[in-house]
Amino acid sequence: MRNLVPRRYRGVSVTDVDVPLQPGALRAHFIGREAYRRTAFIVARSGGAVAVLRVRKASEEPLFSPIVELELLAEPDETVFVRAAEVDTAVPSQLARAAAEQAPDARCVVVQGRYEHVNFVLEPDPVPVRIVEVTPPEPPKLIDQVRRLLDVAEELPPVLVIAELIDLVELARSRPAQRYLFPCRGSGVAPPGAEVSYLDERPPRQEWTLVGCARSREIHRAFYGDDPPSVDMCPREVARARGWTGPTLTKCCLLEEEVEREGATVVVPWGASLEQVRVGLGELCSIAEPAWAPA
Repeated sequence: MRNLVPRRYRGVSVTDVDVPLQPGALRAHFIGREAYRRTAFIVARSGGAVAVLRVRKASEEPLFSPIVELELLAEPDETVFVRAAEVDTAVPSQLARAAAEQAPDARCVVVQGRYEHVNFVLEPDPVPVRIVEVTPPEPPKLIDQVRRLLDVAEELPPVLVIAELIDLVELARSRPAQRYLFPCRGSGVAPPGAEVSYLDERPPRQEWTLVGCARSREIHRAFYGDDPPSVDMCPREVARARGWTGPTLTKCCLLEEEVEREGATVVVPWGASLEQVRVGLGELCSIAEPAWAPA
């Protein structure tokens, strides 16, 4: 039951009880008691111990209805209650991050977070997503976009971002030259000791090494009618060359509006909007859908 997270924390009730947090005692305490119609889970506390229960009521139509079934999802010795005021407990990735940081060995982590809302994640196991991106700039745009989206994405499973960075300065050094041509000044790239020009400024033709991609080479041919020595900086090509098999998100300037999927790799346009990145993440998470158990 990996990554079980209630979709709505209003379905999670927190209550203190004066009975042992054991199946028999909990059933005797709760069966027959009325619960609010939205209540699907109960975080039961007794002293310093915590347990998590799933309940079923006789009906969800009236405002309150008696509990008729109870399942102990997490016992006290495998459950930790943490307070993290900065965590939005409606967001699975935030819940999983809090679990990893504050209770990495717990099977179930209950979080009291922002707005004093309480939610839990059972068997947290975030989906690892590799983000292949160039740097500078700092922060790398695609990685920054993914992290910003995961901070608000209530509909996605918990995701662990694995940053795979292509350092443009180091890439240039792999092919030593006196002068380099980069696609644009926006990256701020300037290898120490070398002269630098930027393709988008259409400088006079000089002897340089192009640090770019297929589109940069096309533009160079259009501007100058030839192909210079070059080193490829395309994140998509790097991801292909390294043969990663897990969920991977990267970008390519040959795409303009579309989002493409190649096996476990999703590619967005170079200047992708947040919406395009969100679509890409959704595609990747669908690969791991069996590991996602919203309830």
